[in-house]
Amino acid sequence: MPPKRRDPVVAGRFGENLRRVRRREDLSQEELTRRAGLHRTEIGLLERGERVPGIDTLVRLADSMEVPPGALLDGIYWIPAPEAAGAFAFGLGSAGRWAE
Repeated sequence: MPPKRRDPVVAGRFGENLRRVRRREDLSQEELTRRAGLHRTEIGLLERGERVPGIDTLVRLADSMEVPPGALLDGIYWIPAPEAAGAFAFGLGSAGRWAE
């Protein structure tokens, strides 16, 4: 089985969502780092789309900002394919519009 690779578009969208929610909640990166118990560089890497979080980090971030985990995944969708692999699709939110 080949190693999993970071999808740069998924990472970028997650980073945008994280930054938007963090700012909306009026938290600095430092405060979010403290609340989530993460290393100080982790938030910056995530917000810049240089890293995709594991599920444990996703839950830590969401709970630290008192939002549902789905708020950090807004606009990221997986489209299953009939063959072995599917693909990610990216929407503009709950309105159901898709972006390529």
